[in-house]
Amino acid sequence: MPRPATLRVGGALEILAVLDDFNVDPDEVLTEAGIDPALFADPDNLITYAARDRLFGQCVSRTGCEHFGLLVGQRMNLKSLGLVGLLMRTSPDTAKALRNLVNLLHLHTQGALMTLRVDEDVAMLTYDAFEPGLHASDQTGDGAVAMMLNVMHRLCGPDFRPDEASFAHGRPADTKPFRKFFKAPLYFDAEHYALVFSRDWLDVR
Repeated sequence: MPRPATLRVGGALEILAVLDDFNVDPDEVLTEAGIDPALFADPDNLITYAARDRLFGQCVSRTGCEHFGLLVGQRMNLKSLGLVGLLMRTSPDTAKALRNLVNLLHLHTQGALMTLRVDEDVAMLTYDAFEPGLHASDQTGDGAVAMMLNVMHRLCGPDFRPDEASFAHGRPADTKPFRKFFKAPLYFDAEHYALVFSRDWLDVR
């Protein structure tokens, strides 16, 4: 029987910070999701994808915020990726940094795949989770795309602008939080969670 997919707790710590923003006790929500709060004491501890999925579902229920995952992703950055993020920061250019992310993501998580696709003048960074039976994958995906934007700002500077952001779920009732953060055309019911941008950004040192 295959082992369940896991990820570093460091990739989920911002969930607790967003709960604090809503004045919701993180320890209570963790316990309700069947997770020992002590697990979050060390960012290098491992949490299963299934447990994080339960946690996201409980967070949405407790806060009433349907874009909770987006708020989590807005707080994530290279530090959230641990050693992979450190290697990205020391890469010579954006292209190499993103390829390090794609090739070494398994050191951070075993339940998702990221790809970098370059087609003439356009580049696309995609995220796909492949752990079956998840119920809050939309929250995870939204967070991943938001983190992509933060990572690109860190690598390329504040002038970075995506051409579009895509989401593999239906259009939410309220798209304002997405429009405010991404400041780019949004596409829902897409094939992948993805950020699309000019290929020229890959050459930024």
